[in-house]
Amino acid sequence: MWLRLKKWILRKKWWLSAATFLLLLYACCLPSRLFTAPTSFVIEDSNGELLSATIATDGQWRFPVDKPVPDKFAKCIVAYEDKRFYYHWGVDILALSRAFRQNFKQQKVISGGSTLTMQVIRLSRNKPRTIWQKLIEAVLATRLEFSCSKKKILSLYAGNAPFGGNVVGLEAASWRYYGRGATQLSWGETAALAVLPNSPALVHPGRNRQMLLTKRNQLLNRLYHTNVIDSITCQLSKLEPLPDQPKALPQDAPHLLDRFRRDHKEGSTRIKTTLDAALQRNVTGIVERYHNIYKSNGINNAAAIVLDVETGNTLAYVGNIYHPENPEMESHVDVIQAPRSPGSTLKPVLYAAMLNDGMLLPHTLVPDIPTQIAGYSPQNFDLGYDGAVPASKALSRSLNIPAVRMLQQYRYERFHALLKKMGITTLIQPADHYGLSLILGGGETTLWEMTGMYASMARTLLHMDQYNGKYDLDDIHPPNYQDGLKRVSKYTPGPYGVLDAGAIWYTFQAMEEVMRPGEELLWQQFSSTQRIAWKTGTSFGFRDGWAIGVTPQYIVGIWVGNADGEGRPGLVGVSTAAPVMFDVFRLLHTEGWFNTPYSKLRKVEVCRQTGFRASDICPEKDSLWVPVNGLRSGLCPYHQLVHLDHTGQWRVTANCEQPSQMQHVPWFVLPPAMEFYYRSKHNYQPLPPYKQECLATLNQDKAPMEIIYPRQGARIYVPVEIDGSMGEAIFTATHRNTNAKIYWHLDNTYIGTTSEFHQMALRPAAGKHTLTLVDEEGEEVQVTFEILQKKDSDK
Repeated sequence: MWLRLKKWILRKKWWLSAATFLLLLYACCLPSRLFTAPTSFVIEDSNGELLSATIATDGQWRFPVDKPVPDKFAKCIVAYEDKRFYYHWGVDILALSRAFRQNFKQQKVISGGSTLTMQVIRLSRNKPRTIWQKLIEAVLATRLEFSCSKKKILSLYAGNAPFGGNVVGLEAASWRYYGRGATQLSWGETAALAVLPNSPALVHPGRNRQMLLTKRNQLLNRLYHTNVIDSITCQLSKLEPLPDQPKALPQDAPHLLDRFRRDHKEGSTRIKTTLDAALQRNVTGIVERYHNIYKSNGINNAAAIVLDVETGNTLAYVGNIYHPENPEMESHVDVIQAPRSPGSTLKPVLYAAMLNDGMLLPHTLVPDIPTQIAGYSPQNFDLGYDGAVPASKALSRSLNIPAVRMLQQYRYERFHALLKKMGITTLIQPADHYGLSLILGGGETTLWEMTGMYASMARTLLHMDQYNGKYDLDDIHPPNYQDGLKRVSKYTPGPYGVLDAGAIWYTFQAMEEVMRPGEELLWQQFSSTQRIAWKTGTSFGFRDGWAIGVTPQYIVGIWVGNADGEGRPGLVGVSTAAPVMFDVFRLLHTEGWFNTPYSKLRKVEVCRQTGFRASDICPEKDSLWVPVNGLRSGLCPYHQLVHLDHTGQWRVTANCEQPSQMQHVPWFVLPPAMEFYYRSKHNYQPLPPYKQECLATLNQDKAPMEIIYPRQGARIYVPVEIDGSMGEAIFTATHRNTNAKIYWHLDNTYIGTTSEFHQMALRPAAGKHTLTLVDEEGEEVQVTFEILQKKDSDK
């Protein structure tokens, strides 16, 4: 009989196909993703502390399910919902039998008998609660048990169970009802949350409080009787108050949260950032405090960022003040990412670039005189001129005219390309679009990229010892705010970097100086034991105030202004942004300073008075470590050998004095325009006059006279006065001989004579003109310029 049965089974193979089909159906019955509902965007600090979160797009507070369930909640929910959870395969036959008996006895549904695994399936499917659906849930629950661990199943349940109102998931419930994370809850608080998913529509923290209290205490008793907690813990937990109204979630980094939402493409909507929550809150408090001061002047917005130099990680990100209740404040704008005029904050990069290329030495004299280049006339903040100023002092004092003239020498096309190499991406127009105004804020960049650029410079200098005097080009990189991203350099350290370490070191030295007249009128307020290299900036029209500070550990960047671009009187970097920056630095532990990169420096003799490489006739010389390319810089052009008579009072030539009777003296000589302004602020000794008998045979190499304004080819617009009359243009000249007279001629017509102080107020008609100046010795200088016609539409 068994042989006949066996033959029949083998002959009837339909059962094998059916079994295979059912097995495949069982294997594929579980979706790859059980839950597809949208989740809240959540950002945490580097320690996992919640910083900010948004409600999901379907109006629910639902955090992503990517964290393990706290041990307290796991024990509470298992004790309350499924005490044999760790022993069954998704279906608890004993629980189902008990539920059937209770329901049959009461003639209504009293208990469902569902395990936690079955409830996960029910939550994911959201189907009517029928016997047929219960059978499907049971099958899928067993399949889920084969796919996931018990911890994963608990995590799915805790992350998607309803907790009343629009709160879904344990994490969201913990923050909404208790204002802290689930791992920080007590046994009483955890037990209160554990009973909510069982009947969230009936038991809500805002109502039916007696029922919630009863269920919570029953659970605590169960935990005590199963030896999960002791009697004292049980009694104390029962005394804990129930949660009241839902609490607002933290909004410690709302602008970074918005940025994460914009940057997010796929994957979890939760991100662990590099921020430090305590520092973030403290920096926010500082920004808010200064906002309350500045808003009385109509300055409504401010931003702050703190970077770690070594990694480039963002430690604090305050994109703006945060007052969503007041739309006029425009506090939703993330100013850290907003392109703004950087004012003078690019000047240190130009200084470093010129040191890097050997175009100047650290203290080389640069001109600071009235300047007009192709119709562009930069002005210093204090509207004054020094004539000549050391490049390092020009940087520390943030003088505009020396910076423009330095950029003219370096060429703005090269500087534009360098900024892009340093990580500035917002200069999207060609270099010609910005021209020389680029160094004074004629382009736009962001606080994010500016601080990133300074961090890259500091990092390059910091790694000199680590790389044995070589450069890793990957040290030039933008900031990062996502934790866990390990940067692996694709470069091998080599002998050349984007900027030389010696040039960067001298740049930070110049930025560390605190003698800042002109724009920085308030430098005396900022005495600090911390060594900080800092630079402020103010954009045209007083629209943006900047301050960026550098130490070996941190970069702090501050922006103050109005998000809509409105300028305000007094909106100056040193008086608005700098105080915020120094208060932020007081929160940070900074120590030490950058090591001097001697391997990238060479010692040379420099002229003490001019800062150039010393020539043979420089009277006073110093030894100075300079960047390697500084060896190619030019010799001092401002010292020349002057021939004096035997008394030392008169200049002479070989045509009027015996060489044996002459004194040959090195003399510091500036061009006339530089000399004119330099001698007003410095102890400058002008050249002695020529001996009378030498004047007839004199053939001077350099003109003693110079026109300061207008420059050759200038195009001048003369405004109309209030009464409608044509205004005056003030023309200026200088002469090396302070007693000389200058005779002025406009278009070959004599218009007047000046002595000592050579200025002339003129009203030339519209059109092209020629200005000619002649001194008493017949020396002549000449410039052509154009007076622009005022259009009728301008009237």
